[in-house]
Amino acid sequence: MRMLSVENVSFLYENSAQEIMSKVSFTAEKGEFVSIVGPSGCGKSTLLRIIAGLVQPSSGRVLFMDKKVEGPNSKMSFVFQDFALLPWLTNQDNVKMGLSMTDLDDDSKEAKAAELLDRFGLGGFEKYYPNVLSGGMKQRVGIARAIASDPQVLLMDEPFSSLDELTAETLRSDIIYMLENKNISVNSVVMVTHNVEEAVELSDKIIVLSNKPTHVKRIIKVLWKRPRDKRSSRFTDIMDQIYAALAQ
Repeated sequence: MRMLSVENVSFLYENSAQEIMSKVSFTAEKGEFVSIVGPSGCGKSTLLRIIAGLVQPSSGRVLFMDKKVEGPNSKMSFVFQDFALLPWLTNQDNVKMGLSMTDLDDDSKEAKAAELLDRFGLGGFEKYYPNVLSGGMKQRVGIARAIASDPQVLLMDEPFSSLDELTAETLRSDIIYMLENKNISVNSVVMVTHNVEEAVELSDKIIVLSNKPTHVKRIIKVLWKRPRDKRSSRFTDIMDQIYAALAQ
């Protein structure tokens, strides 16, 4: 089943004649982890926001389960690089924000937020504020908030880039667990990253973007099961393919 279709998406800023993005197309199937890599400043984050319905393309379209995306959709959730937690809310209340578009009563929202925090190893921190958490713990709150509404697609904008490597590796495993766990609603993940090794470690499909005006240079499929041996020849071969595409 196709979860997302990005079809000939182009983008330019208002009152500007220069295209930022030109006819970008790719898909995300059910069960796929898709990574988007490209040069710094090429518009990766803008593309992710277009997919989320937060920004409208100048031309082209994005389809979510064959329906055009025209605005934010509760079935697609966003994980931000900088956590985007509200410091005046408790961790539990930050997670409850992810339930704002649901019909649950307040007691049910409280219970679900607490359950999600516990699932991500933050049981006991419900009534604390984000300022007492480490970076990894803050991102766990952000992920818990993102999946609170039972989304089918998880969009992530460099979610691990501000974390130490050990914490980042643990969170990568958590994301893969979510994708493969039939009791969790997430069916597909689309992630922007500048970390090529991370993309090969996690992805089923890697979209390599060009410099501006940004277009798809290559789509690389990674066709073996996770976890993947980073020291294997096929792992380094995929990395070499990505670097070669970026360098062209």
